[in-house]
Amino acid sequence: MAQITAKAVAELRAKTGCGMMDCKKALVEADGNMEEAVKILREKGLSAAVKKEGRIAADGLVDILVEGDVAAMIEVNTETDFVAKNASFQEYVKALLKTIITTKPADLAALMASTIAGGDTTVEASLTEQIFKIGEKITIRRFVIVEGTVATYIHGLGNTGVIVAYDVDDAVKAHADFAETAKNITLQIAAGSPPAYIAKEDVPQSAIDEEMEILMAQAKNDPKLASKPEEVLKKILSGKLGKFYERVCLLDQPYVKEDSLTVGKYLDQAGKAMGGKITVKSFVIYEKGEGIAKREDNFADEIAKMVNKG
Repeated sequence: MAQITAKAVAELRAKTGCGMMDCKKALVEADGNMEEAVKILREKGLSAAVKKEGRIAADGLVDILVEGDVAAMIEVNTETDFVAKNASFQEYVKALLKTIITTKPADLAALMASTIAGGDTTVEASLTEQIFKIGEKITIRRFVIVEGTVATYIHGLGNTGVIVAYDVDDAVKAHADFAETAKNITLQIAAGSPPAYIAKEDVPQSAIDEEMEILMAQAKNDPKLASKPEEVLKKILSGKLGKFYERVCLLDQPYVKEDSLTVGKYLDQAGKAMGGKITVKSFVIYEKGEGIAKREDNFADEIAKMVNKG
């Protein structure tokens, strides 16, 4: 049997990111053969990755990469926020973004089949390796590619990401103040209640009808309004739709840095000052873990399980 040195264990740990005892056991099993030990650990890692499939990954981070006139945003979920603070994990997410910009995959399946930037394996294989190294379930949840004149913003440690695409002429784009103005709109979207639409004309009639139903129900529960005919109520309530538009339409929201202005008026003023017009073409916002049901463990039950295991 080959003698397993501390140097060999350290070398294997550096290659795989696995724990010292796991590395030592793998080297013993491989009779000191480094490549065989790596293979053994990877095989165990594949098994571990399958076991982690049932876990809930609702943490992680949102990140953005811009190259030229192409921006990519991704959400990668993990089980804990500790992983998001890991420099190696952050580099991996950047590699995924680089892959997205380079290959422009049509969907997640196409991304998973792509060769990861800077590597020689598929994204799917690289993800399994990350699960193996980090010891948590990791999920590539979603990504988006936006091309053209864009501004981006990441809030916190990847908690929220925003990309806004603009339609501007060359003079405005080249103006010294445009970058700051464009950035301010990304801050607007991330700062408060995220808008669902750019302008009033983008709101579908179904959403307006639903809001009117809610307002009508509220009015019928109001003693001052309940006795009024429905047609009269509709006229009264149509005036209240302004608050609805203010909430869901970006251009109708009070501008976060100067609430006497709407976002639309702010952009109008900024565009005129630059000798042109600034139009928001689209925006995308990702909020980390949005819509993912997080597991709530019962602490007493968890302690009981640990005691019973002992």
